[in-house]
Amino acid sequence: MTAMTVEYPNGSDPFTVEDLERMPDDGHRYELLDGTLLVSPAPGFRHQKIVSRLVSILDGACPDELHVLPAPFAVRTATDTELQPDVLVARDEDLTEKLLPVAPLLAVEVLSPSTALIDINTKKAAYERMGVQSYWIIAPAEARLTAFELDRGVYTQIADIKGEDVFDAELPFPVRIVRLSCWGHSGAAANA
Repeated sequence: MTAMTVEYPNGSDPFTVEDLERMPDDGHRYELLDGTLLVSPAPGFRHQKIVSRLVSILDGACPDELHVLPAPFAVRTATDTELQPDVLVARDEDLTEKLLPVAPLLAVEVLSPSTALIDINTKKAAYERMGVQSYWIIAPAEARLTAFELDRGVYTQIADIKGEDVFDAELPFPVRIVRLSCWGHSGAAANA
């Protein structure tokens, strides 16, 4: 299955978070963007391995007042929008037990064949509108990380690293990302 968008129910009213809460627990990821339902298949092994490594690296450098969370964890900024970044960083005081009702400080999406276009275009634009300060896209097939930061409300690309390149992120906190060529394999990734 590839990711798909589902138009408004009954051809008129947009989906709401109440509709989203009625979706089946069938292993698919259900997200909502401006009233349009986004449905994607459960992620595979390589995707999850990359998410796991990134969470470990970020968590190791994360200050106490922030939290690093993997999906599924809802970012619900409106009644017609609820996204689940693969990894997010949020302030402790912004989190509720169930969701994040404001923009995270960092949202990360790991591309898979079924979600790449949505992550690169649609979600990037949505995170920009939400005010997510930093957005990272990881392309496993290319061992590539592309990072964007908000500059006067518009994303500016601040890094595009591949393979053995190093990314010294400053936001949302200082962390070093290295050896992308090993992510999803038995090699190591490190942080400083």
